[in-house]
Amino acid sequence: MNSSELKKALQGLNYPGIDRTIGELKLLGEIKVTEDRANIELLTISDESYLNVKRIIEENFSDTFGSLNITKKNLGTKKDMNYGNSADPNNRAPYAKNIIAVTSGKGGVGKSTVSVNIAIALAQRGYKVGLLDADVYGPNVPRLTNTDLQRIQWDDNDKIIPAENYGIKIMSVALTTPAMDTPLVWRSSVAVNALIQFLEDVAWGELDFMVIDMPPGTGDVQLTVAQELPISAAVLVTTPQIVATDDVSRAVMMFKDIGVKMAGIVENMSFFIAPDTKNRYDIFGTGGGEKIAKKYEIPFLGAIPLDMQVRESSDRGEPPVVLGDAHIKKYYQDIIDNIFKNSDFTL
Repeated sequence: MNSSELKKALQGLNYPGIDRTIGELKLLGEIKVTEDRANIELLTISDESYLNVKRIIEENFSDTFGSLNITKKNLGTKKDMNYGNSADPNNRAPYAKNIIAVTSGKGGVGKSTVSVNIAIALAQRGYKVGLLDADVYGPNVPRLTNTDLQRIQWDDNDKIIPAENYGIKIMSVALTTPAMDTPLVWRSSVAVNALIQFLEDVAWGELDFMVIDMPPGTGDVQLTVAQELPISAAVLVTTPQIVATDDVSRAVMMFKDIGVKMAGIVENMSFFIAPDTKNRYDIFGTGGGEKIAKKYEIPFLGAIPLDMQVRESSDRGEPPVVLGDAHIKKYYQDIIDNIFKNSDFTL
């Protein structure tokens, strides 16, 4: 069996526990057969995935070759972690003219949905845009952009090729795992290292904007982004609910403390308009985002309603700023207008 025959055979193996093949999941790297020895490189970031695929290959091909050398292409290669500081950050993304960091104080407020629609709205205006899903423990960007079935590949320069859809380039740790429900049980140092890798080892090309979907809270990833990138503007997402505004207040203070300029606050799931009566219901309270903006003297960028169209289209990977009704698109377009008013971008 030669190299091409082995690769074809490996591509047809089913990944354990799911109805997809190793080839469909794009988990195979370089395959080389030399005499009675097979060298097989696996493209996976997860140790669990590597061991699962290694086992299934050994079960099927141990008797075919005298020696099987199955290795993992390491996405976690140790990077230069000579940290900058928030007052004088490094620039791990010199290819991007502007960095927009989208964050929230807590999860479940629609931060990723806002990030996706901001990135696409910028692309709709003719800008070159990359979207980095830095929420490594809850990576939703591929689902929201209909790229969840794609898996990473490398170009001839050994750079990761980002996924693309809706006019933007996309990178997420979810594109490196065999299935959407594969957990990444990582210590924060590993998550930070993966973030640096996605900044430096992805073929982003020249970008006008890099939009970063940050994890919720005020932890290691937020601090690393502030130390390693010159953030042009931070966008904070909240709902009107008191527990959400309490948490986003902490995020505001973090950015103030480390000297990051905030473009402002977005209030998501702000209100609900009943489709039959057209009555308005403030399900999560009212005015929370505006109160926070006023309290901390930062801009209020706009309110987005709790709308079935936004939820349904997002679940289908059809961002509302692309495929929604005109009134839904306008919410995001107005937010972009306000971000530009409150930021000094290089264009």
